[in-house]
Amino acid sequence: MNIPEHRKTIDQLDAKIIRLLNERTAHALEIGAIKLKAGEEIYAPHRELKVLERVCRLSKGPMTAESMRAIYREIMSAALALQKTMTVAYFGPPATFTHLAAIRRFGSSLHYSAQKTIADVFTEVSKNRADYGVVPVENSTEGVVTHTLDMFVDSDLKVVAQIVLPIQHCLIGRCRKADIRKLYSHPQALAQCRRWLQEQLPAVEIIETSSTTRAAELAARQRSAAAIASSLAAERYRLEILDYDIQDNAANATRFLVLGRQCSPPTGNDRTSLMISLMDAVGALHRALAPFRVHRINMTKIESRPSKRKAWEYFFFIDCDGHMEDDRVAKAIRLLEQQCSFVKVLGSYPNSE
Repeated sequence: MNIPEHRKTIDQLDAKIIRLLNERTAHALEIGAIKLKAGEEIYAPHRELKVLERVCRLSKGPMTAESMRAIYREIMSAALALQKTMTVAYFGPPATFTHLAAIRRFGSSLHYSAQKTIADVFTEVSKNRADYGVVPVENSTEGVVTHTLDMFVDSDLKVVAQIVLPIQHCLIGRCRKADIRKLYSHPQALAQCRRWLQEQLPAVEIIETSSTTRAAELAARQRSAAAIASSLAAERYRLEILDYDIQDNAANATRFLVLGRQCSPPTGNDRTSLMISLMDAVGALHRALAPFRVHRINMTKIESRPSKRKAWEYFFFIDCDGHMEDDRVAKAIRLLEQQCSFVKVLGSYPNSE
């Protein structure tokens, strides 16, 4: 085939794809109407996971699985936006990594609401001003975000999904790297790029900012300044990317939690997050962990936080494999309730990342 013939075939295929996309969306809208009538949440992380897994299996190339997921993420995002005016609250100003994580989960068709604090994200969802919230919970190099954990103590919100986002810091600005005199960024981003900065920009003045987005905004105003921020921030402030992936740890990633009001049903590959408080007795923690061993449940994380209610009283945050409706996990939770003074299931969600 020559080029005109290829293009004619592409035009014919586009017509079929558009017709089928609209037909698919019509079915999604019907499902959404049924869910709304039944008082169910429209967004279904478990169903989303199955769709993405299936389309990746069906694709035989040349498109990559990553490209297929990105395309179908936007298809599902557009359908969600047509079903309901859906708002996703997230921590931080636009173009931060939390904003990127939210878009990665929900696509670009929904309405996003930037919040100044993690507490504000919880409040927006609790008061029904947002349908979902996205907050960071831990970074692979910098550890847990303690304020996120603390917010769960008094909140009735559930963890309905997780997002694991590779953190790829970029050096962005309007000048050559050799001409940089000032460098702006958030303290955590600076910490994650410390070795690179010492090697590449040892003489540059480093100025801490409230966010990587604020850093990009300041760098955009000065010819001899640069920022460490995301590629989205570079796009937003029309800055050039002077260097990619400058973080010291190539495996640097941040885990985010999606906050909602209803948990998804089991998928067969889930994670459950819990919060417990121990009785004041010798061996209390050892006994509290026994249900996981007894029922052969893999505990993937445990983190302690002061209760802030009584001196030397702690809450323990636990992640484990399985769904709270799974038989083994349900039995372990019942045993925990016998061993602990307080047990709260924060949510069960697909362990997809």
